[in-house]
Amino acid sequence: MAQATAFFPDLKGKLGFGLMRLPMVGDEVDLAQTEQMVDAYMAAGFHYFDTAHGYISGQSETAARHALTRRYPRDSFILTNKLSGGFIEKEDDVLPLLQTQLDACGVDYFDFYLLHAVGAGNYQKFEDCRAFEQLLALKAEGKIRHIGFSFHDPPAFLDRVLTEHPETEVVQLQLNYLDWEDGRVRSRACYEVCVKHNKPVIVMEPVKGGSLVHLNDKANAVLDALRKDGGCSNAGYALRFAAGLDHVVMVLSGMSDLSQMQDNLKVMSAFSPLDEKEQQAITEVRAIFSALPLIPCTACRYCTDGCPMNIRIPDILRLRNRHTMFPSSEQAAYYTRELTKESGKASECIGCGQCADVCPQHLDIPALLQEAAEVFE
Repeated sequence: MAQATAFFPDLKGKLGFGLMRLPMVGDEVDLAQTEQMVDAYMAAGFHYFDTAHGYISGQSETAARHALTRRYPRDSFILTNKLSGGFIEKEDDVLPLLQTQLDACGVDYFDFYLLHAVGAGNYQKFEDCRAFEQLLALKAEGKIRHIGFSFHDPPAFLDRVLTEHPETEVVQLQLNYLDWEDGRVRSRACYEVCVKHNKPVIVMEPVKGGSLVHLNDKANAVLDALRKDGGCSNAGYALRFAAGLDHVVMVLSGMSDLSQMQDNLKVMSAFSPLDEKEQQAITEVRAIFSALPLIPCTACRYCTDGCPMNIRIPDILRLRNRHTMFPSSEQAAYYTRELTKESGKASECIGCGQCADVCPQHLDIPALLQEAAEVFE
């Protein structure tokens, strides 16, 4: 804990409010409930908010302005935004995008500004646009205060980026107890690269898009045994696992309703790292999950905006995982009756591949949709 607070002493607590999964009414953000969530979060003494230009098809930034920045003094909160490669093509595009984001959020500067999802597929583009150099210049101008990047690629590539750009102040990593030893995500190895370079870590996906909340009976039984002596919620154990790491300065939670906010606040307002017994339980839950062929989708929804067939990809993949854990004919009925009633079926995927191109988890989504069609159709 001492190591984390030494990086950014002005940060209050380790619970960050991720604005990617806000409550919705149809296709629109539920601004009234978002205000309630912001108020509860601020009242509990937390102040870190994370958004990006593409979140919720642009609604995340405007929701931040509506629920947060127009209602609270600028020095009372920390606001992070990102430079997404999909919105720039050349060096001259960076500053106009930043200004668009500042206007959308209703602020004059961002506390943290991160290159979004740096990886082998877009690193050269960021280099060609002199993105790191531009962020340093914008920091000197006062438009941003800290620079860094978010990351989903292998640890060796992370080591390369941090070696080539030691000016990086913070790295945002996908990190949770399920991905900690996962051979695809390799959270532990990526975290250890950050430790090697002495870079603080902001955690995204601590509950893996909700996967670590909705456990199967066997995994639930392990955590229920802990709760006989008090304990916390399934989400709470996931948050505490991430927040207990020395180089972690913030754990983002993409809360979707007020009840989730209240549960997260209960856990993190009186934060304590996992003890030895709890660590052993988490290891057992990880082993239970690892034995299941689950799809590692985090429901970021990057794949849905450009889908020409209007397929609710994350919802279908989530249902497929639920079928793996709790097989039932009701899932196929729900798939037909509700999930695909006004949107595309999995079998209607045309294999264009745009979804796979933007997937941070590098999933072969067309192939997964074909498998889902075989199960549910």
